[in-house]
Amino acid sequence: MMVRGLAALAALASCTLAAAPATARFWQCAPYAREISGVNIHGNAHTWWGQAAGKYARGSAPKKGAVMSFAASGRMRLGHVAMVSRVVSEREVLLTHANWSRRGGIERDVRAVDVSDAGDWSRVKVWYAGNGGLGTSTYPVNGFIYADGAPERDVAPLPNVTMAAVSPAPIVAAQRAASFTLELE
Repeated sequence: MMVRGLAALAALASCTLAAAPATARFWQCAPYAREISGVNIHGNAHTWWGQAAGKYARGSAPKKGAVMSFAASGRMRLGHVAMVSRVVSEREVLLTHANWSRRGGIERDVRAVDVSDAGDWSRVKVWYAGNGGLGTSTYPVNGFIYADGAPERDVAPLPNVTMAAVSPAPIVAAQRAASFTLELE
């Protein structure tokens, strides 16, 4: 009986190990942004903006490859950082980041919209998996930290799109699928 019990326990343990590969990682936003953007800053996200001064160019215009630096706020005491994966328009970008909708998870190409009154990217709304669209909260942004060689704009020009002619269903479905992609490296 004891041998059979040990065999069952060993089988259960092997199933558990197979479900959680050794390469799985729990990502925080700062190490993930550093890894994918080339901006070599360490520490909590709310310190990145100050640390970038004199080391990296900073500004208020989104550029592909730049890091969007979210300021610390009541809801985000440690701030947040995310890489701009695509500039869609003057007031919309796609972000790739970690630890936003799901603790430790990675989201690729999710929508962020400038909702600041001046159109200066000082306040944004970001796509949130919990509601499958832009979140209801707005977040303060310090600006963008540009990695060496960050392009001024996407290489290929973006097509003009009339929003009335585009059905939001495929976009929402694609964003939902992107939000549930786990990074296993």
